[in-house]
Amino acid sequence: MAEQEPAEGLQDLEKKIEEIRLRFKNELLQDSIERYDPRDVEKLQNDNALVEGYLAWRFHVVDDALKMIDESFMWRKEYGVNDLTESTIPRWMFETGAVYLHGYDKEGNKLFWFRVKLHVKDAKTILDKKKYVAFWLERYAKKEPGMPLTVVFDMTESGISNIDMEFVKYVINCFKVYYPKFLSKMVIVDMPWIMNAAWKIVRSWLGPEAISKLKFASRAEIQMFISLEYLPPHMGGTDLFKYNYPPLPDDDFQSPISENGLLVMDDDAESKMGDAESTSEIVPKPKKVNFLEDSLRSEDSDRGDASIRIKGARKPVTTFKGLLLDVSPAEELCFGSGDNERKCLIILSNVTKNQVAFKVRTTAPEKYRVKPSSSSCEPGSSVDIVVSLHGGSQASPHDRFLIMAAEMENIGSQELAQFWKEVPKAKIMEHRLRCHTLDSVKAAVDPLKESPMETFTSGQQELSTALMRLMNCNSRLEQKVNSCLWLQKVLTALVLVLAVLNLLCLYVLGTAQRPS
Repeated sequence: MAEQEPAEGLQDLEKKIEEIRLRFKNELLQDSIERYDPRDVEKLQNDNALVEGYLAWRFHVVDDALKMIDESFMWRKEYGVNDLTESTIPRWMFETGAVYLHGYDKEGNKLFWFRVKLHVKDAKTILDKKKYVAFWLERYAKKEPGMPLTVVFDMTESGISNIDMEFVKYVINCFKVYYPKFLSKMVIVDMPWIMNAAWKIVRSWLGPEAISKLKFASRAEIQMFISLEYLPPHMGGTDLFKYNYPPLPDDDFQSPISENGLLVMDDDAESKMGDAESTSEIVPKPKKVNFLEDSLRSEDSDRGDASIRIKGARKPVTTFKGLLLDVSPAEELCFGSGDNERKCLIILSNVTKNQVAFKVRTTAPEKYRVKPSSSSCEPGSSVDIVVSLHGGSQASPHDRFLIMAAEMENIGSQELAQFWKEVPKAKIMEHRLRCHTLDSVKAAVDPLKESPMETFTSGQQELSTALMRLMNCNSRLEQKVNSCLWLQKVLTALVLVLAVLNLLCLYVLGTAQRPS
């Protein structure tokens, strides 16, 4: 019975997805085809994850999900979201640095920063500002499909003139309607007391599905959500990042190092993702490899040691359905500190009728070894890729992997590096995986197996968190005590004034009653 329940739930989900597509076509699309962008309609018909996102956000109620899709698609057509580029947004908006993506919270979610003090209410520019936010969200949605965001409203040094309620409501609607399941949490930092009334209105806009995601924090409390390494100095952090344009900040995906210590390609020049300078201390020389020869050699050599490499690697249980390759796992690689938790398996399955070239890139090339990091996959076949932690390195929720694939329609004697340099960007399939650490789960399940040093470190962190909370409580109590003392002084002064007035009244009455 226990095994039948997940299967029944999956079947029910598939039925609802098909019901939404059918009703969308019959009830919404038939009479109003011009109100939607054809590209969005096509994606709705082919992308199960998109439909599932709307369903999950509306608690799997089909009618509510359809209304949300209708509103979302009309907005996308009105704002031309699919065609938003840097050239369609006024340059000065990028240069202000009022909105940008940078860093991660403690759960590994990307941070979407709003510097409120840099925003000035202006009816003439409100439309461009809305498109600017849509540009960032759409850019992230294509780079990290299905990955949630943590929104940070940095209200340091802001005032009433910086609050534009129409703009705030629009931002909330982006996560409430237009980009379902995108919001991890919304953190309002250092909010001035004078804006309490305004944010009470904001809470009413969020609705029950998002109200629990709203967090208010002081500059000290924000450290409960974001590590110091991704907090700016004015919040007590150590992150010296300063937004500038150009270029746009982005994840630095680089070629990983294969198990034999050599890169299988030279693609430093081909990166079109805003790569930053490499921070890796290991800079091996790239090796040019003939595509077909390398494919055959790797196939022959892998047969002998495939079982050895795969043994001990964590097997994926979910699958992403791509246009060229199915990728397992669908979203994340799970690593732990144990010997049997330091390897993960990525399975690529070719769903086309042609040979597909692939390569793997990562934001932390010094920490991981990938084999094979670049090769090809025959039609209808699969390739096992082993990703392992190098040396004493530990996985982090901030680490990302990028799977790139391109169909080889004309197979010939062609170098792999040359192929990747010539293949058009539009023909490259990209899929991203994030890393998930199992240390916290392991510690909760089996705390007795921790080493003394791990126990000490964990206890120290818990003690620091408890002390921080105690200091925050103490600060609030001190403020309340000071308020009470101030009120007491005011009351004392009022009593003295009343006493003086009483004496004056008595004096006046006594003088009036004295016989002349």
